[in-house]
Amino acid sequence: MLEHLTWFQQSAYRWQHDGITVYIDPWGVSGDAPADVIFITHAHYDHYSPDDIARVKTAETMVVAPHDVAAEISGNVIAVAPGDVVTVAGIRAEAVPAYNIVEERLDYHPQRNRWVGYVLGLGGFDCYHAGDTDHVPELDGIRCSAALLPIGGTYTMDVGQAAGLARSIRPQVAVPMHYGFVVGRSSDGARFQEAAAPVEVEILEPVNPFKYK
Repeated sequence: MLEHLTWFQQSAYRWQHDGITVYIDPWGVSGDAPADVIFITHAHYDHYSPDDIARVKTAETMVVAPHDVAAEISGNVIAVAPGDVVTVAGIRAEAVPAYNIVEERLDYHPQRNRWVGYVLGLGGFDCYHAGDTDHVPELDGIRCSAALLPIGGTYTMDVGQAAGLARSIRPQVAVPMHYGFVVGRSSDGARFQEAAAPVEVEILEPVNPFKYK
């Protein structure tokens, strides 16, 4: 299911299959594969990187982003908010809420910003990319084959909270992200794997080396 997915670092992914190339929150990307579609979850530098977007964007590339980010990008741009559903390059994309509810991080990703995660139809399976979020009530209704979940804490769910969301939505496979680079350590992936049981967890190896071991 994940064989066409490349993890660069943090929350940055590339999916390539059937002649379509999709980037999600490109940051620290490498290679020369131009994007058909770029999905951006929110405005923070480790998710919205204009330099990385420029590296993979062509005149034909479609960009899907929250309204505040979309306003800064030229070209073929679709602005979305939680609850919106769009189809781009044959990919169905549902924008879902992504915000903080834990007291000490309310200012990092406030609900009023209307930032998003996405449920993407990729090659016959639904992939949920959570963006930066806590385990908020709206997410319990998500149904997906694969769930890419932030686990680093500080700005997002920590290992235990992300494991709780994984058990709630019960994807076929959960994948930890957003750890080992800005916050969290590389060992958090194994901790998440244990905490999320009985949900199957696959730990991907990032293209870029972990900063925090």
